[in-house]
Amino acid sequence: MILIAGCSGTGAGENGAAGSSSSAPPPLPKPVTLTLALNDGAGDVSPGLPVIATAADGKLTEVVLTNPEGKAVEGKLNEEKTQWTNTEPLGYSKTYKLSATAVGEDGKPQTKVSSFNTVKPRTLTYVSTNPQDGSTIGIGQPLAFYFDEPVTDKVAAEQMLEITTEPKVEGAFYWFNKKEVHWRPQNYWATGTKITMHVKVYGKHVGDGIYGQEDRVIKTTVGDAVVHEADGQAHQVVTKVNGQVVRTMPTSMGKPADATPTGTYVLMEKHAHMIMDSTTYGLALENGGYKTPVDWAFRMSNSGIFFHSAPWSVGDQGRRNVSHGCLNLSPENAKWVFDNSKQGDIVTVKNSGGPALESWDGFGDWQVPWDQWVKGNR
Repeated sequence: MILIAGCSGTGAGENGAAGSSSSAPPPLPKPVTLTLALNDGAGDVSPGLPVIATAADGKLTEVVLTNPEGKAVEGKLNEEKTQWTNTEPLGYSKTYKLSATAVGEDGKPQTKVSSFNTVKPRTLTYVSTNPQDGSTIGIGQPLAFYFDEPVTDKVAAEQMLEITTEPKVEGAFYWFNKKEVHWRPQNYWATGTKITMHVKVYGKHVGDGIYGQEDRVIKTTVGDAVVHEADGQAHQVVTKVNGQVVRTMPTSMGKPADATPTGTYVLMEKHAHMIMDSTTYGLALENGGYKTPVDWAFRMSNSGIFFHSAPWSVGDQGRRNVSHGCLNLSPENAKWVFDNSKQGDIVTVKNSGGPALESWDGFGDWQVPWDQWVKGNR
């Protein structure tokens, strides 16, 4: 009977109160884990880095970041109230105080305070660009970024320069010197492409104690595909717009002693009237240089190659090359190029007898083969 009673008692326990008493108790509410991204006393903090407060197993109830004047820095809490991030940039060489309070699942609050100092740069660098905001460019225009201080961490600098396009276009950076980097696609831009250049340098280090001065956004659009094809033996310039020939113009290029460099140029800037001055690129007047007023000039290179009106050489245009390197045109044709061309349009020069255009001369970017370009020249 004892054995039977023992068996009966065990069976009742499995389905009765004894079984209920053996189940695990519900978990206790957790205390909040409050984390500040910057430890108290942190120094040399980059203003470009976000200031973050995070709550795990709870919610943030108050976060205040104050500047040296005691004014609150603007910030934003996520929808779950588990993370706060500043939305207002910090200043250089300043002390900030961060105070955050959160309540855990257990209903108990926790507060943490952190005081930190932002970095004091050795100097700041401003980044200018070409093209400019709101411009319409030609299919050959590279995106050029100019730092006003030398960059030692070029990889970091590239990461601060973001290019977005519609439609999407793949491209790469190429450094011409310590201050100048260009970005271009493998082939010419497609007409209608919308380009946004994001300069995100503020608060970020480009090496040697140099930090970015200001963020910028530049938007530009690619216009019609204008290509001027200049032949030094035929002494003609054939202009195509979106692949169709629209004008053929006699020209006179550089005479044999000043033969026009061959290759792919990108139109840069234009002047209705200007003085062509050979001394600006090292040719003194006493050595055959010149200072000549011209009309309807469109720059092709920094070394002084232009499209321009040359009424004095109209008799030579279409027949022989007599210029100092420029592409001479009649006043009528030069005015047409001036009116119907834009920055970024292409000029190709062949059969001039000159050397190859240097990649660094103006926007000679297309002189660099793509397999070399993508290596970056860092």
